[in-house]
Parts: sequence; C-alpha cells; structure tokens
Amino acid sequence: MTDLNSIQQYPYFVGIRFAGSGKSYYFGTPMEDLKIGDLAVVETIAGYEIGTVTCSPRSTLAYTSQLELKPVMRKPTTEDMEDYNLGKREAKMALEITQKEVSNLKLPMRLLDANYTLDGSKVTITYTSENRVDFRELLRVLAPQLKCRIELHQLAPRDKAKMIGGISICGLTLCCSTFLNQFDGISISRAKNQMLTLNIPKLSGQCGKLICCLLYEDDVYTEAKKDFPRLGSVVHDGGLDYTVDGYNILSRAVKLSNPTDNKFISLEDYNAMTKRDGHETPTPIPTAKTA
Repeated sequence: MTDLNSIQQYPYFVGIRFAGSGKSYYFGTPMEDLKIGDLAVVETIAGYEIGTVTCSPRSTLAYTSQLELKPVMRKPTTEDMEDYNLGKREAKMALEITQKEVSNLKLPMRLLDANYTLDGSKVTITYTSENRVDFRELLRVLAPQLKCRIELHQLAPRDKAKMIGGISICGLTLCCSTFLNQFDGISISRAKNQMLTLNIPKLSGQCGKLICCLLYEDDVYTEAKKDFPRLGSVVHDGGLDYTVDGYNILSRAVKLSNPTDNKFISLEDYNAMTKRDGHETPTPIPTAKTA
C-alpha cells in the first residue's frame, strides 16, 4: 500500500543505485528534473550517500511498497564530490588492508569492493564465498585500522554477476547488469518445459545459476504445447501404427515412430490424419509446472 506520509512529503520517487550494489532502491524527491544517470545525495539508514539515478521521477501515487521513502537531499555540490572522490580513494586502501587481513586469517572470502558513506563514518565491504564466513576476528583486527563502522556484505552469485557484468552466451551484455533489478526463482522445470537438452553447464550463466532468459519464453511454450498431442499417443497412417515420439514447437512438427520408420510431419497434417482416420485428437500433453 502507498505510504500517505510519503505522498505528502514527496510528490515523486526515483530509483537509486549505489556503487558496489546491483540493486536499485527507491527514494522520495520533490525534484522532477532528475534524469537517469544523474548523481544524487540521499539519506540512508547508514548516513548520507551518493548514488546514481536509475529511473525517471514517478508520482508517489504509483508507489506500492510499504517501505518508507527516504529523501533525495540534493544534487551533489562541489564539496560533496570532493568527499565522494576522497571516499573512493580511501575505499581502495581499505580494500587492500582487508585483503591482507583476510589472507593472514586464511578466510574463504573473495573481496569485490569497498564503499564509504559520504561522511566517512561507515565502510561497506562486499565479498563472495561458497559458505558462511565467521568474520568476527577479521572485524576485530580491522576496527583499529579503518577507524569507522565496518559492514561486511556477502553477495549472492547473481548479485555478483550483476555488479561485475560481462557478456552472455547470446553475445549481448548480461541482462542482470543492464535491466534486471530482481531475480525470480528459476528451476530446471522451466528447461524441461521448453524441451531443452538438460546440459546444466550450457544452461548456466556466468553466475553459475540457470540462465535468467529461461523465464522469458516459458509462458509462450506452456501455451503453445496445448496444441500438441500427448507423447505416446498412437496414430494410424498408411496401414501402420505410429507413436508420437516428440515434437518441435518452433517448426510445429510432430515426430512419429514405429519399429521400422521415423518421420516428421506438420502439426496440421497430424490433426488432419487423426480426423481422417476417425480418431479424436489425443489429449494435449500436460504442461510442466513452473517455479
């Protein structure tokens, strides 16, 4: 439901993405001239930070989240940018210090990035790991060196791919690093529903998880399969019995097999064949459940 206080305070809201994070967060603003790619100073629970605008201002009447909208304070001033650039230099040093201590403690962590709040009161260090990491000792040795609040944030594989970016198997930039802001659950049932060969390495993206594009055509395949006969259905042609052994949705072809012959015919010819022989069209194959 829309936050009434947010409507009264801010006529608009925008998406803001921070360095080291692949996700956008919404903030309220009275500024309708913000454009995608602009930098903005915002108030977060950690303090003031500079982020990048990821969507044009929209009316708060369209805001559906129950989360309170924190404010966009202003566009960065010269002083803000000086603090921001100083924070980037200090973040680089903080990452080097943290990497040294991680190596000393032999922790199974791969560090990715470090980012300071605008006032330098907090640094967030992002990392990846196969398992949960006990970093209490790491925080103990880092505190006197970094002299600020320290947050260690573990990224999931998909979030890591979104942050780092890359080229997908289709030859285009990864969807997650261009337009995807949320990741839906993707199960192997979607690949089965699209009748793909279950070769997990080929169906996995750079994050090691099933490719997100399995979502894009899944509903289309589910609907298209309703036109096709059930696998195992028996039809008669030329005095011989054939079993429906498979089909190709894209070419709308049905594969018929018997012990001595295999052939493909169009779905239209298959339907005509069943009508000609006085048989009802076999029950369509049940669609696979999707996650």
